[in-house]
Amino acid sequence: MKSITLSLLLGSLLCAGGAHATAAEHVRVSHAWIRVLPGDLPAGAYVTLQNDGDQPAALSGASSTRYTDVMLHHSSTAGGMSRMTMVDTVTVPAHGQAVLAPAGYHFMLMRATKPVKPGDSIPLTLKFSDGSTLVARFIARPANAIDAGGEHAGH
Repeated sequence: MKSITLSLLLGSLLCAGGAHATAAEHVRVSHAWIRVLPGDLPAGAYVTLQNDGDQPAALSGASSTRYTDVMLHHSSTAGGMSRMTMVDTVTVPAHGQAVLAPAGYHFMLMRATKPVKPGDSIPLTLKFSDGSTLVARFIARPANAIDAGGEHAGH
């Protein structure tokens, strides 16, 4: 009798836990690209995140097997001075989007584990503050790129 009660209790807890979707389940990725710079200079990664969920999603970072370190940054200009600061999160509003783009929020990709060249498809694991993750493929673009390029331009 105790084992049946325990099984029912565990089953109901698992079902209750499954009722709450993670942030990553509601977020879609588009226009994911990397600006590759010459030599061992850090690369910038940019993406549009669309949140179809009823709650905001907090992007808290990323990782990649192709880079030793991935940091979430924000670029800004004030009084003619450009600044880049590390940030803890970027909020993707409920039923809205967040755009990581040049001169704004972006990922800094440090120390490639092997050379990355334009055309390469690089996986990044996006991390959310609720512990969920989403793997997205980013297309490497040349240093002079200003957007995702090709059929992705203008989206």
